[in-house]
Amino acid sequence: MARTLNMVEWVRPTHQARSQETLERLLEAAEEVVAEKGFDNATVSEIVRRAKSSVGSMYARFQDKDSLLVCLHERFCEQALATSAAALDPVRWEGATIGEIFASAIPFVVHVYQLKRGLIRAFIVRGSTDHPFAERAARVSRDVSQQLVTLLETRRDEIRHPDPALAIDFGLRLMFDTLDSATLNADIQRTLFKHSPQQVAEELTRTFLSYLGVELMPTWETPS
Repeated sequence: MARTLNMVEWVRPTHQARSQETLERLLEAAEEVVAEKGFDNATVSEIVRRAKSSVGSMYARFQDKDSLLVCLHERFCEQALATSAAALDPVRWEGATIGEIFASAIPFVVHVYQLKRGLIRAFIVRGSTDHPFAERAARVSRDVSQQLVTLLETRRDEIRHPDPALAIDFGLRLMFDTLDSATLNADIQRTLFKHSPQQVAEELTRTFLSYLGVELMPTWETPS
């Protein structure tokens, strides 16, 4: 894969109030446990143990595990918005081509899905039956789409698709739907080949660039 010009990092907005400290510890611990074991297998006892807290403290803040998941999702969306704002800031990518931007951004997204697979899977499952839950995630996706369209607007000459804005938006849908499906079916090999996270990132990048009509970078081209 092409060299990474700018390392993208997950952004965690700072909450200064000391009254938030216990809540933040509980959320951090819950995120770890759910990411590792999935929501159904995450226990309150394990969460409070990792948070160095108590069951009483947990239930003083959350009615049940379900309300904890809602809070985790709100927190995840807040962090995702902060991350996308930093990652897609046009100043960050001055002088970079679309290929170079995607060579950094898409592998990062794949990495987040891999690292937080259990957590994201719980979000997808809940969103399939909870409209407000799904709409919260959709707002993040729309925000990312708008930011990416704005970032690439000044690089329209690199895009051969007849409707660049539509292509960027639809390409994002293809990428996120692919990753969502892979997350839900992580234990099932649905196709002939088993793909490593790096291969998934490379092929998604190739697919997105090809769909936009952006010239592929030499490191991605198939040898003749």
